[in-house]
Amino acid sequence: MLSKLKELAAELRGDLYTDKKTRILYATDASAYRELPVAVARPKDSSDLIKLVSFASKHKTSLIPRTAGTSLAGQVVGNGIVVDISKYFTEIVELNVDERWVRVQPGVILDELNLYLKPHGLFFGPETSTANRCMIGGMVGNNACGSHSIIYGTTRDHTLCTKVMLSDGSEAEFKSLNNEEFNQKLQGEKLENKIYQHIYQILSEKSNQNEIRKEYPDKSIYRRNTGYAIDLLLETEPFTSNEKPFNFSNLICGSEGTLGIITEIKLNLVEIPPKEIAVVAAHFKTKEEAFKANLIALKNKPGAVEMMDHTILNLTKGNRNQLNNRYFVEGDPGAILIIEFARNTIDEINESCTNLIHGFKQAGFGYHFPIIYGIDTKKVWALRKAGLGVLSNMEGDAKPVSIIEDTAVNVEVLPDYMDDFQKILNKHNLECVYHAHIGSGELHLRPILNLKDSKDVAMFRTIGLEIAHLVKKYNGSLSGEHGDGRVRGEFISIIIGEKNYKLLQELKSVWDPNHIFNPGKIVDVPSMTTFLRYESDRKEPEIETIFDFSNVGGILRATEKCNGSGDCRKTELSGGTMCPSYMATRNENDVTRARANILREFLTNSTKKNPFDHQEIKEVMDLCLSCKACKSECPSSVDVAKLKAEFLQHYYDAHGIPLRSRLIAYITEINKLASIWPSLYNVIMKNKAISSLIMRIIGFAPNRSMPLLAKQTMSKWMKMYISNLKDNKGNNGKVYLFNDEFTNYNDTDIGIKTVQLLTRLGYEVSIPKHIDSGRTYLSKGLLRKAKTIAIKNVNYLKDIVTDQSPLVGIEPSAILTFRDEYPDLVGNKLKKTAIDLAKNAIMIDEFLKREIESGKITKEQFTNENKEIKLHGHCQQKAVASTDPTKFLLSFPVNYSVEEIPSGCCGMAGSFGYEKEHYEVSMKIGEMVLFPSVRNSDSETLIAAPGTSCRHQIKDGTGRKVLHPVEILYDALN
Repeated sequence: MLSKLKELAAELRGDLYTDKKTRILYATDASAYRELPVAVARPKDSSDLIKLVSFASKHKTSLIPRTAGTSLAGQVVGNGIVVDISKYFTEIVELNVDERWVRVQPGVILDELNLYLKPHGLFFGPETSTANRCMIGGMVGNNACGSHSIIYGTTRDHTLCTKVMLSDGSEAEFKSLNNEEFNQKLQGEKLENKIYQHIYQILSEKSNQNEIRKEYPDKSIYRRNTGYAIDLLLETEPFTSNEKPFNFSNLICGSEGTLGIITEIKLNLVEIPPKEIAVVAAHFKTKEEAFKANLIALKNKPGAVEMMDHTILNLTKGNRNQLNNRYFVEGDPGAILIIEFARNTIDEINESCTNLIHGFKQAGFGYHFPIIYGIDTKKVWALRKAGLGVLSNMEGDAKPVSIIEDTAVNVEVLPDYMDDFQKILNKHNLECVYHAHIGSGELHLRPILNLKDSKDVAMFRTIGLEIAHLVKKYNGSLSGEHGDGRVRGEFISIIIGEKNYKLLQELKSVWDPNHIFNPGKIVDVPSMTTFLRYESDRKEPEIETIFDFSNVGGILRATEKCNGSGDCRKTELSGGTMCPSYMATRNENDVTRARANILREFLTNSTKKNPFDHQEIKEVMDLCLSCKACKSECPSSVDVAKLKAEFLQHYYDAHGIPLRSRLIAYITEINKLASIWPSLYNVIMKNKAISSLIMRIIGFAPNRSMPLLAKQTMSKWMKMYISNLKDNKGNNGKVYLFNDEFTNYNDTDIGIKTVQLLTRLGYEVSIPKHIDSGRTYLSKGLLRKAKTIAIKNVNYLKDIVTDQSPLVGIEPSAILTFRDEYPDLVGNKLKKTAIDLAKNAIMIDEFLKREIESGKITKEQFTNENKEIKLHGHCQQKAVASTDPTKFLLSFPVNYSVEEIPSGCCGMAGSFGYEKEHYEVSMKIGEMVLFPSVRNSDSETLIAAPGTSCRHQIKDGTGRKVLHPVEILYDALN
């Protein structure tokens, strides 16, 4: 097969991969399943798809269509060729504003489509919690719905037409047909004709009609994906006289790529919602109270009613981003209902909210009803959307699992259904997480099971089977929007009956005689306990690490926190920082989850004494910038920068430390020597011929400019300046300045202005005994050296740094090591001491904001001049601290205004952007948002960046001078 695949690769315009690394990365999705594909294809156009279909038929393999890979039921896992259309099928083909439709390729991201439509006052109604990375093809495949489905319905409701590559390599266009057009489709011998002939045959038969109407889910449940939607086709012409035109797109929606590969989709569009929006975040003491209150909420005609239970709310506390979004939560609610209203005026909003709250109080439901308005509602929805991701933050191997999380019943019977559901849980002594779409009768119910334990694996199936019978009792749907996939497929016959199930098997065979399209999904599905991600009852390897991973149960479990939800696949258009390398390349192997997956795979299965010693891990980690965005933006808080540093140390143990890595790590020692003759060093580095030669030898990009040394170190200046400070009694208090390695040797001017600024503001400043931060060692994976540094610094500073005399830092990446890496590096004996020290190791921005708020610094001390400032925040600052203090500081002078550039990572990331093989990606990251924003600023606008490498990147990319916020504030002093 391998030789045949190589021949196929040569014929494709796109890409075909058969290497182990790529196959591992595509072996999982966001479900509990894992199966290695034989290959991964990224077709460039329809001609590639034709070749893939032909190859699969000829060589008896399968094609598994995949977009963002966020499937929760194992839909895109299989042993055939994974066909990833997310790379090239990304075009918005045509927009018709007057008729309100858009034609797109399947790899278009939902949020980006809606950004494109926004200027026209239109959007695509169904909205999933994965909207910033999910793609239209996947939404069609699963018939996705989202939070506002009580208004906008399902993807099927808005799919007008689909173009589909069939199993014979032909492309069919499925759209609404009148009776005459339908009859024309029945004529002929092509595969397209045969599928029309077959559907006509089975749906015309009275016994089939009766059986379908009797067994399929309640028609009032619009979130229903159990099996193929032949029940909906039955309710159209020519089978039912109701003037509803026949459209095979209704069948394609929810078919999970089992009938063909979608190449184009025509979507209905709707007007953007009314401008006034508010959310009532109703707090309830128990989830049972919330179940009943939901019916009251629906009577008030909201746009959405979503639920978060006590467990999810608690898990959001473990994620820094979501901790900030919890600001409206009061007490310890058993559940919160998020009820959204969109109206034309604020008076209408207030009336709806008042009526709702009155209804709750009259019924005796709830204890707190905050109303959140306008843009602040985004924080509420961000908390809700993080629900899936934060589940991985649950401690231990038992996690809330996807199996019955997609059941849907008529909303009127939901309280009764939940009573019966709870009885089943009680019978098995199980706990469960409850969240999401309560307003449409589809709560995501996730029992907590350990799928590494064979007993819980057996319970996995038992619960699936028992709940399938319960859903049938309520005439509900086993899948509302997540699809059947592998996890629910074997229970479909329970819901729709054996006779109808046989019709589905027959339909699949007519459309796809050789079963080349995503076999083992919807029909003929293997047992749902096969091909699970984890091997049952396996003894987990004990892996020694330098970082302390004990809080998550070791490094292996740290990698397992990634559940594949794909939050890291968002692009620069969605905002945020994670993941800059993926934003630049749009390759799956450059995304955060790929790094967690590859590390998990080898740490779990490696037979080597050193399980880190695998080239595949090195390749996938290569483009990780260690920006730390995943630490905060990943709902599961997967810290890949930490994992990468740990990996590098162990990989070096096996292969030695490369010269370039050693030089970068020890740059402080090099600078220390060079600072004896800084002028000579700078002359050499400014000489293009000499510096280019040096950079080529080292492995740096020759078109980079190298950082120069200051004329004197910060330490030397401070010794000379100390006499000037003797008369300063520091009426406002004492500050210890952390003289980091970048300030000391390169950015001394900024250090000097920091001391002068603090002195003039009434603070006594001194530099305590310490060594460099260890940041360069951390970035290159020399953890043992970094550990030694961390221990020394903690011991040097632990007895002098307090809340009243804090340790203040200028360079975010240096001072934040105290808060981020040090506690996990210093060992158990010093850990508590390091944590206590970290509380008072703060950025200069944070310190000055604190002092301003205490009244020690006033606006009168600064100029009244007008200044406009654009700020680029440091990645680690965003991940570990916040840019809010910096924005506060820069806007403190009365006529200063600051705008934060929504730029994510600058692309330099310490030494990353200097390295020749990373230079192109580094600059591409800069060009996405940051560089254009700087270039489009007028010359009077100040550009601010706290990070030294950020300032260098902006200068290299735009030629603009960039200032540290301290410089701006110092210059603003009266």
